Amino acid sequence: MHTLKRIGYYLGGFSIGLVLLAFFFSGKKTSCAYFPQERVLKNLRVKPYKLTPEAAQSLAAMQLDTVTINRLLKLGDVDFGESVPRREPCGYFVITGQDEAGNNLKMELDNCKEAVSIKSLTKIAN
Repeated sequence: MHTLKRIGYYLGGFSIGLVLLAFFFSGKKTSCAYFPQERVLKNLRVKPYKLTPEAAQSLAAMQLDTVTINRLLKLGDVDFGESVPRREPCGYFVITGQDEAGNNLKMELDNCKEAVSIKSLTKIAN
């Protein structure tokens, strides 16, 4: 078999495989969170969250809304040095990030099995 013919068969099979993969994975919300920070943030995002009264007051005082919380849960950084992920009954996490105005924020929360409880949201110095 000639080399060009082999390359042709290979590319033909490869292209059919790509089309099949595109067909099977189109329209599905597939994602891969391999690193610890990505897994923690994804776990926190999929659960419903509730604000403690202290967190609700600090949100109102800083004139922020739940969009800021969602932004921190999407783009924030988990501070594993301050976090206690295996605490019983709920893991404790500290997330830092920025709001839309560029202010540095720190959010403390408890990650329980059913829901996430946001304990505090504070501004931190640059």
